Amino acid sequence: MKYLSISALLFLSLSGFAQKKPAANWQIMDPKSDKIYGAATEKALEVLKGRTPKEVIVGVIDSGVEVDHEDLKDVIWVNKGEIPNNGIDDDKNGYVDDINGWSFLGGKTQDLNYESLELARLNLRYSRKFSKMDTTNLKGEDAKLFDEYKRIRSDFNKEQSRQEQQAAGIGIMDAFIKRVKKESSGDFSKASVKSYAPRDKQDSAVKKQMKLILSFVNAKELDEQISGAAASIVNVAKLNRLNTDSIRALVVGDNPADPNERFYGCNRVEGPDALHGTHVSGIIAAMRNNNKGIIGEAPNVKIMAIRAVPNGDERDKDVANGIRYAVDNGASIINMSFGKYYYSDKPLVDEAIKYAMSKDVLLVHAAGNDSKNKDIEDSYPTRKLSDGTIANNWLDVGASASKKGKKLLGNFSNYGKTTVDLFAPGVDIYSTVPDNKYLHESGTSMASPVVAGVAAIIRGYFPELTAKEVREVLMKTSVQYKKKVRIPGSKKQKAKLSDLCISGGLINAENAVKYLLDGKK
Repeated sequence: MKYLSISALLFLSLSGFAQKKPAANWQIMDPKSDKIYGAATEKALEVLKGRTPKEVIVGVIDSGVEVDHEDLKDVIWVNKGEIPNNGIDDDKNGYVDDINGWSFLGGKTQDLNYESLELARLNLRYSRKFSKMDTTNLKGEDAKLFDEYKRIRSDFNKEQSRQEQQAAGIGIMDAFIKRVKKESSGDFSKASVKSYAPRDKQDSAVKKQMKLILSFVNAKELDEQISGAAASIVNVAKLNRLNTDSIRALVVGDNPADPNERFYGCNRVEGPDALHGTHVSGIIAAMRNNNKGIIGEAPNVKIMAIRAVPNGDERDKDVANGIRYAVDNGASIINMSFGKYYYSDKPLVDEAIKYAMSKDVLLVHAAGNDSKNKDIEDSYPTRKLSDGTIANNWLDVGASASKKGKKLLGNFSNYGKTTVDLFAPGVDIYSTVPDNKYLHESGTSMASPVVAGVAAIIRGYFPELTAKEVREVLMKTSVQYKKKVRIPGSKKQKAKLSDLCISGGLINAENAVKYLLDGKK
């Protein structure tokens, strides 16, 4: 699932933690000189001035990327081994016309947008197995699986109820906005909400809530967030009751039950909903000198677009194939702003992670947006592999805000003293979205590409470093924040960063660059 929750931005607003938006591009600013807790990217590049970096390919496994966006079109990876649109696999890599990347969610003519949750797929799989069995006297492996099924079934029913309640709540807000727009000639703003006459008590309550939210959030952005969330949540909740394997097979054309299938999909890397992946890509590498939009973290990057993350839960098969595609086609960093709490084929993904490790590719992963302690409940994929291996090419990233103090961390961010590596800017990040537009988004989905961008600077200017060494440098040079901060999800409980992540700090590009240059003297 794309790590954006409904939108962490909306979550913050509804939870009463919203603050006025920081400056655009705050994620590249410097804690010392700017008094903003960005990644100090500009300071790092000043230190590196006069040096020429190596080009770094960053694979973005996500929902899709608008490759012709005005602020991205010149930083999109181009497969020089392919002749565009000739229907031939010119470079013999198994993927026809993969000019800018590949989609594992599209078939010959259609693209998959919505998927059920992994939990729903597991529940359906187990129910099929046990529906025709006498379960009163099961023994051995069947007894263990039946116990697992009962747990999955219970979790599924709880999650489905939560999703349906969430869909109802978002639906009420979406309907309210539509009524306001209808009575205001299409206008939705603070003024139109203020002048709107409620129909009943519920309408009045929603108006009051909406007025509060609009004190912090841009009306146009809120409208887009609510309408997008309403469509996503409702569709996923419906699909959770269906056999999505058959839908998948019809649209994509692969066999969902075959984990070893590699060569399926299409070259339409944008897909039907590229907001998330486009936003992530802009954070990493949006063009720096075009006087448009935003400034990306790294000046030496090409974005390889890999579509494998739908609205709903991604399939392990697609994640594994996405990692392998990126590795085999030259990516040295892969950003993964997605995750889930259940899996169907962890060993398959683990083998892909080990493959990336063997090829010296750095994996940067978003920690998640559920205010959870990952030491207690980890999400997938994870660096902890089934055979006991701990992937040393892995960075798990939590989200931080722009200003110091107790609210330094995103209230939605997952954390973990032994599972999350460090924190990075992830609250109110302004970046690219489809149709040549820009939008503020919040989430560990935004923090992960900040780290991927900083890592790309390091890999570009110091190409002799391995993925493991890049990770170690970024950890060692993180900014240590000594004061206690509010634990995500808590109203009063506080802790030191050293109790919330492995490094005890926040990403800092300038520190990393200076550390490396000092070591070369």
